Amino acid sequence: MKQLAKVIGSFICFLLVLSPVALCQMQAGSEPAQAAAVARGAIWKEITSGHAGSATVAITDSGRTVYAEGFGMADREQSIPVERDTLFNIGSVSKVYCAMAVMLLVDEGKVELDQPVTAYLPGFTMEDMRYKDITVRMLLNHSSGLPGTNYVNSYGFAYNDNFYQETLGILAQSQLKHKPGEMAVYCNDGFTLAEMIVAKLSGRSYREFLEERIFKPLALRKTDLAVGQRDISGLTVARYYNGEGVSEPLEVLSFWASGGLSTSAEELCRFVDVFSAEGTQLLSQSSLGEMQKKQPAQFWGKLRHPQMSFGLGWDMAEIPDYENKGIHVLGKSGGTGHYTSMVYTVPDKRISVAVITTGNSSAMEIARKILDAYLVEKGLMKEEVAKVKVPVKAQALPDTYQEYAGFYVGSEGVLYKVDLDIPKGKLIAYSLENGGKKEILAAAYGNSYFHTADDSAYYFATVDGSRYFISCGRVDAVLWQKIEPLKASERAVLAVDVDGQQWLRRNVKAYEGPLYASTHVVTSRQIEKLPGYVDFMGLKPVRSPLYAGLPGKAVRDATELKLNESRKAELWLSGGLYRNAKEAAKAQAGKNKIVLGAQGYNEWLVLPQAAVLHFAKPSQGRFIVFSPSGSTLYDSIVKQGDIFAPAGSFAELLGEPGDVFELGVSLVEQ
Repeated sequence: MKQLAKVIGSFICFLLVLSPVALCQMQAGSEPAQAAAVARGAIWKEITSGHAGSATVAITDSGRTVYAEGFGMADREQSIPVERDTLFNIGSVSKVYCAMAVMLLVDEGKVELDQPVTAYLPGFTMEDMRYKDITVRMLLNHSSGLPGTNYVNSYGFAYNDNFYQETLGILAQSQLKHKPGEMAVYCNDGFTLAEMIVAKLSGRSYREFLEERIFKPLALRKTDLAVGQRDISGLTVARYYNGEGVSEPLEVLSFWASGGLSTSAEELCRFVDVFSAEGTQLLSQSSLGEMQKKQPAQFWGKLRHPQMSFGLGWDMAEIPDYENKGIHVLGKSGGTGHYTSMVYTVPDKRISVAVITTGNSSAMEIARKILDAYLVEKGLMKEEVAKVKVPVKAQALPDTYQEYAGFYVGSEGVLYKVDLDIPKGKLIAYSLENGGKKEILAAAYGNSYFHTADDSAYYFATVDGSRYFISCGRVDAVLWQKIEPLKASERAVLAVDVDGQQWLRRNVKAYEGPLYASTHVVTSRQIEKLPGYVDFMGLKPVRSPLYAGLPGKAVRDATELKLNESRKAELWLSGGLYRNAKEAAKAQAGKNKIVLGAQGYNEWLVLPQAAVLHFAKPSQGRFIVFSPSGSTLYDSIVKQGDIFAPAGSFAELLGEPGDVFELGVSLVEQ
């Protein structure tokens, strides 16, 4: 009976989540049957596999919505399904709105794309003097060379009013990864600077500018800031439920331009419709064309195939698979802690597809499948017959390939190891994150590429003396850059011991999202086979007793490490303040009263013995408990009640200056 009830419940849920527009179109016989079937199959697969909690999809054609549908529950507690107008955060798709905002100022003669950023933001400085060569265009096409992303107190459940100044402060102490314009590496901070330019030159807030110049002219009534920061009265928001089925507070992102907007799938399609000649025109034809044009980057022309083709704001201004068929497609993906999004638009055909989900889903691939199905259905593209996958017979590698074996670094400084079997033509790659070793890729060499069992292809490339491991898919993309051992003369030793040490972050705001809890307790280490490097939230070459820098040109979101000269046990990682865990006070049996100091830094207690913990905190305060290894055991944002914590666990108390906390500790004999 329970199983039968479950089946009936699932069927009822399925009926509920069909949006009114979808039902109406089915009755009228106008729904694109093939594309809708592909959408439903792919999205339900993503939901039932646990990669997404809910989703929304829309297709527009010639300015008309031809299909829109919601999937799953927007609010499980209230039994509210996702519908066509349900709101989701769209993450980095927000960058296209920012690029358009800048181009509106270009049309007004207030901004020139190839002028230095410093001409508009004189307060922008860096330690690396090459920053003066960064242009506005480079901010929008990811070729600036900026380190990556200021995540410090920028993501969570409240807006950081000091975000602009904090970002400028971090950049003022930072180096560039590469010469401006040399290569394009995805970079969020560039769009924060672009946001500042829009606000300064328009004389109003960035959000006000978007409202006046984009949202209202396009009648985007559902589009605004992130769902946790906007007025949602009378609107439905797709809530995010974590792995335990608990709903987290609505998400706020302080980096509005790079990832801080929310909308519905239908309105997202309506927005990108402006890139069609028949759509509502906000920009001049020259600015519209500039946004859609593949942007130059010297590095990418030296690879085997078309590269990640950034436009202004767009991830993909040129997609070879479509270009070869005479179809020009623009694409942009996005992701936050709670949501994943993807939009494609075909300006010449005035067709757009958007998919947004809760959770970490494959929205990009789902949207691609839907777009393909719709183009076939419209007679604009022939359906491709799936090729039979024939395993590649491994061929011996040329002896010269031995130079590619060794250590590599990827996004956020994650360390990898590549082993090559020259005679057998085999490649095995391992992740060495957090001191562990995990096989993540095995491939056989054939026809000058490395092939995996799922038919993915890779190759090595040497460009300007540096070696790279390249993913060869629809476009070439740099996965990792090889790390060469430092010469003895190049090595330095940090003034503090970081080998096997734990560090506790001290400048965390109570509203920071659980996504970044992994940055609160960090273990650092030396790397035996890479002398001169340390692993401290990513690989870093030690350049002086007080500094460890960026590991490579092609690494996204790398961070620099700096020691406080007067207090060497105090470390800064791109705005994050860390102190050695050995300095944390020991929690005492019974009641522990803690008052946050004038700076408002979060306080830490370590448990010398296993205990049951009881909490009393201010209304806006927060408790987080971490295991001895640094994994989250408890977070008062999403949990209530007491908690058992083993010996060596850490209790973190977050709030405002003067906040009073009480931690009750009942020891447990083990």
